[in-house]
Amino acid sequence: MIEALISFSIATMALAFMPGPDNIYVLTQSLAHGVKSGIAVTAGLVSGCIVHTSLLAFGLSAIITASPSLFYGIKILGACYLLYLAFMVYKSESNIALTQNNTKKPYGKLFKTGVIMNLVNPKVMIFFLAFFPGFLWNTQENTVLQFYVLGITFMIISFITFSLIAAAAGKISNLLTTWKSMGLFLKWLQIIVFVGIAIFILIP
Repeated sequence: MIEALISFSIATMALAFMPGPDNIYVLTQSLAHGVKSGIAVTAGLVSGCIVHTSLLAFGLSAIITASPSLFYGIKILGACYLLYLAFMVYKSESNIALTQNNTKKPYGKLFKTGVIMNLVNPKVMIFFLAFFPGFLWNTQENTVLQFYVLGITFMIISFITFSLIAAAAGKISNLLTTWKSMGLFLKWLQIIVFVGIAIFILIP
């Protein structure tokens, strides 16, 4: 269990630091309106994860109980999806665009925006389906509980990581815009992480 959680935590932290629509939005809100605005968005994004975790836990647990081979098939599909993400990153440009919205919103509205961004994005559920099953430590035990442990761990690490991004918004933004090789470095970091997780999921 401990080894699975450590591996999961490291992978989650690496994923959280990758430039994507969620953490870029946190970064731009923090740049434009301060750290608290970025943290409010972060809280909303993380809160939405509990819904995806619940759907995953109760949906997949029945499949695991019914057919271990079918569950392994789901893990293979998950690994293929992660490899697809790696390929899409490879094809994409390495530039990172930062756009700021100068209209400040109340913290409650930013929280709500974060929740909605998370819940209406079908890619989040697909990613959870691809990412979480490979880190279950014992499919013979209570898998619902294991999914919730992974989900809560994901939420805590994502909240801490995104909050750090919000707190360091100015320095991170300067680094992204002044270091010309940063985009290329982060691009290949994403590819390595996606491929690495895909391989890990397929290891029995």
